[in-house]
Amino acid sequence: MNNLGSRLKEIRTRAGMSLRELARQANVSPSLVSQIENGKSQPSVATLYAFSQLLNVSVDELFDSSTNGGAPHAPDDGAEPETERDGWMNPTRAWHPSEYANRVSVVHPAHRPRLAMADGVVWERLTATPEHDVNFMKISYEPGATSTAGGDLVSHAGYEYGFVLSGQLDVTIGEELFHLHAGESLGFDSVIPHVLHNPGPEPFEGIWFVHGGRH
Repeated sequence: MNNLGSRLKEIRTRAGMSLRELARQANVSPSLVSQIENGKSQPSVATLYAFSQLLNVSVDELFDSSTNGGAPHAPDDGAEPETERDGWMNPTRAWHPSEYANRVSVVHPAHRPRLAMADGVVWERLTATPEHDVNFMKISYEPGATSTAGGDLVSHAGYEYGFVLSGQLDVTIGEELFHLHAGESLGFDSVIPHVLHNPGPEPFEGIWFVHGGRH
């Protein structure tokens, strides 16, 4: 389990919203919110989006930066060379101070903040720091995993673009169903009700980019 529950509770408390009020507005039970905040349960993708919109925070701000390497930092001096033999920057040293430190970043796999949600859905943030209007992520769905509890279609602000790395993914958008395989991609307006589902026997992995609105 990651620290999503404690972060949600902190943000909710800071916003001055009671647990029952958040549950009412998100159309879930107070016991579910309590279980999520206490680390005993995980939200679906749809519930996570609902919480972020009601609490006026970006989904990016909910990523766990303490599990997988924590906040970016430079390794101790002498731990690893700054550059590879071919002259390229060593990704594990990407946070070593440089002329472009505030404009260029590389995220090593060990340093990716992540969100583990219900039904075996995991998001890994591919940006080095939280972004307010953009989500750039690697996402994975275990076999049978769905972005919403019960497979209900949901909508939110923004546009989504996805690329399938491996496995397969069913994306229902409005009344249309798109069955995607490795190498295929799609884009759509997230205001259109939609749901993601892995129908295959193998885990699905893809690159997902969401922008526009507040996520």
